Amino acid sequence: MRMNFTPQQLTAFLHLARSGSFGEAARRHGVSQPALSRTIQQMEAALGRRLFDRTTRSVVPTPTGLELRRIAETLVAEFDSAADDLARFVEGRSGRVAVAALPSIAAVLLAPAIARFRERHPEVEVAVLDGLSGPVLDAVAAGGADLGLTIRPPAQATLVYRPLLADEFGLVCRPEDAPAGEGPLPWSVFEGRPFVAMAPASSVRQMTDAAFLQAGLAVPPLYGCAFLGTVGPMVAAGLGLTALPRLTLPLLGSFGLVWRRLERPVMRRPMGVVTRAGRSPAPAVLAFLAELERQAKAMR
Repeated sequence: MRMNFTPQQLTAFLHLARSGSFGEAARRHGVSQPALSRTIQQMEAALGRRLFDRTTRSVVPTPTGLELRRIAETLVAEFDSAADDLARFVEGRSGRVAVAALPSIAAVLLAPAIARFRERHPEVEVAVLDGLSGPVLDAVAAGGADLGLTIRPPAQATLVYRPLLADEFGLVCRPEDAPAGEGPLPWSVFEGRPFVAMAPASSVRQMTDAAFLQAGLAVPPLYGCAFLGTVGPMVAAGLGLTALPRLTLPLLGSFGLVWRRLERPVMRRPMGVVTRAGRSPAPAVLAFLAELERQAKAMR
């Protein structure tokens, strides 16, 4: 014999077992007294046993009723706990968010967004995977990351890109190496001067190469640094100049370097979030995406 009682039936049974009154149990359960009586009768019919001994003054559980009460107390408590877990997940109060990000974007945009998000959603786990643009896109496409923070990727059917902000490129150098004046500078400022470049696979290097090509300049790249934390000391040591998006400056170190906007051409690194096409994000992921958008708006 298998009893397929619903949580609603078990809850109605417990109301009656605890109160000893059909009228009081019906009120607690939010149904009419006849409806509660039908529920108990259906349960007794399914068991083939009486659950309550009824008198004119009281309703008392039978031995079968007492055993069912013991079991029902556990089942209803577990169901309520599971229902609460589901509600917290649906409301974005629990869950996990995995974010793959370019290191430069992770530092300037992701870190403050996580800090604010944790204040509002302390029970949500946030995992960070930092890497170059290709691995970031691969992580999102393969399902290893819910969101990817990167530059605008080539159009593809498997990914959806949402822009967040754009970061302008500028000359980065020591104060004594900066050209006179305070206005924007042409990319030709790098002609004949050592240029500290990022690694060829980095998004920054791809854009500086494109800028030199558009300006018709031949500027040999030196060093090919994989990390911004390496570029700062090199520039500070007088090994050359470089060109970087403005928001990357805090990652260079405390060397008192200056930044001057570059033009002819004006280069802006678009930064945004990538998600998988055709997939519904978890509520916590949507909440984190909203936090990223608020942070990007504040930075703009």
